[in-house]
Amino acid sequence: MIPFNRPTYFLLFFICHELMAAAYYFEYYMGLMPCPLCMVSRMLVISIGVVALIAALHKPTGMIQKFYHSIVSLISAVGIATSIHHLYLQSLPADEVPNCGPGLEHMLETLPFTEVLSQLVQGSGECAEVSWRFIGLSMPAWMLIFFIAIFCGSLIPFFQKTRQYTFSDK
Repeated sequence: MIPFNRPTYFLLFFICHELMAAAYYFEYYMGLMPCPLCMVSRMLVISIGVVALIAALHKPTGMIQKFYHSIVSLISAVGIATSIHHLYLQSLPADEVPNCGPGLEHMLETLPFTEVLSQLVQGSGECAEVSWRFIGLSMPAWMLIFFIAIFCGSLIPFFQKTRQYTFSDK
């Protein structure tokens, strides 16, 4: 049984921080520009990190702890869906890949925010390009592993039994 306490929440925040540091390393040092689905994954990682940091500072117990874990479960489920869609686009043959859309800056300047979000989630042709691999897995595959691990870990408090301590337990 994994205890969810401050160090655990800070560890989750640290992992999200390091994932973002790696993302910016790939972008600014290696020159790999993020596609729309990569941007969605980044927003989700940042969201999980923020929730973990708030939980670490708040030190929740009981139902409030389960509330934080519900939020993390929801965010990581969206991350799983995003990563699966990204991997699907990468598996398409070249003639079935969707067209590349306009850049994010252009979309933010010209389209309503809801349509920008819709375009980001759908992905585009640039999402189908595999520009980096580690141990044979692309970035979306590694993000899928991360989101699945976080999803499974965030479900643990829902299955833990709470124990009532009495004076005889000492």
